[in-house]
Amino acid sequence: MIGRLNHVAIAVPDIAKARAIWRDVLGARVSEIEDQPEHGVQTVFVDLGNTKIELLGVLGEDSPIRGFLERNPSGGIHHLCVEVEDIEAARQQLRAAGVRILGSGEARIGAHGKPVLFLHPKDLSGTLVELEQA
Repeated sequence: MIGRLNHVAIAVPDIAKARAIWRDVLGARVSEIEDQPEHGVQTVFVDLGNTKIELLGVLGEDSPIRGFLERNPSGGIHHLCVEVEDIEAARQQLRAAGVRILGSGEARIGAHGKPVLFLHPKDLSGTLVELEQA
């Protein structure tokens, strides 16, 4: 069902500072900071050629990143994103296997403009996993 690793997401307390470190210190190609108001985050994508790192910053009072950063003030890995060919088929298969899907349980459009689902970390070895339709 799952395909390639799309990205590793890192929650950061200061997205502009983190972007500058990845760009200026590590020499990576980085995107501009983009607001994702429907998800309550700001994003920066670091292009590694074979995959990406997604830097996640807080956007708004209800940002899901806010609570993560309260528990991890320096930031840290927030989730892994893997690709699936058919997000609806994946959703059905996962539900049949007892894996909980966060939110409404329906796919939403993610930062890349493609349908995504988030899977409950308690069902996946303590790791928040995002599925993105390839």
